[in-house]
Amino acid sequence: MAERNAISPLRLRTVFISDIHLGFRGCSADLLLDFLHHVEMDYLFLVGDIIDVWSMKKNMFWPQSHNNVLRTILGKAKRGTKVIFVPGNHDEVFRDFDGAAFGNLEIHREYVHESVGGRRMLVLHGDEFDSVVKCSPWLAKLGSNLYDVLLAANPYINWWRRKFDLPHWSLSAYLKHKAKTAVQYIGSFEEAVAQAARKRGVDTVVCGHIHHAEMRDINGILYCNDGDWVESCTSLVEDMNGHLRLIDWPKLREQMTVPMSLPAGQVA
Repeated sequence: MAERNAISPLRLRTVFISDIHLGFRGCSADLLLDFLHHVEMDYLFLVGDIIDVWSMKKNMFWPQSHNNVLRTILGKAKRGTKVIFVPGNHDEVFRDFDGAAFGNLEIHREYVHESVGGRRMLVLHGDEFDSVVKCSPWLAKLGSNLYDVLLAANPYINWWRRKFDLPHWSLSAYLKHKAKTAVQYIGSFEEAVAQAARKRGVDTVVCGHIHHAEMRDINGILYCNDGDWVESCTSLVEDMNGHLRLIDWPKLREQMTVPMSLPAGQVA
């Protein structure tokens, strides 16, 4: 606690986080709490799969740290942060509340955010562009079960790595990026999301879903994926000047003794 209070919070205009998967054993809730305690923002976007309803239907798991994440988010809303929740496929039950507002917390199926410089940013989870989820929900859940095994191994692997002062690492992310088909899938997904953004008349799109943080131009559309808080523990942020950047929190957390000023677009 003393360490947290000794470091000045990073002041941001907007923070985008997704794929937290509260209720799933592979969730990095402690790292997320650490991140949330070190940032202050005007807008907080929860870009889907915040609560893993799929996982909890199979095995109820809800430790205190997961409860603390929700309490921290609600606390920020109470203190003036506007929180926009865009449900994903793992918490799709909340899509029935599209348009609902609870004080500073709003629920939307998708949302257009305007940056400081007037950039129009379409915010959505992205599962509708996943052909497997869209066309074969049962197959998607089968794949999710297999993927969960890899994700659940991450906390145990990193517990051992911390014993030897090794940095955060994800087995599932390593295997995913080594698989040629996975790389092809990510590329196809990104192209589909960018094309949809173009049809909606915006110049930027922010999504999650595939657990792969990325910022790149796709034929004039700035594609941004904020990553996840199971594998990579990343966030997309907008600073007070409207510049966007990706933050790799485990990496940045190790550098907290130096100023956190980063060039726009750089991954910390």
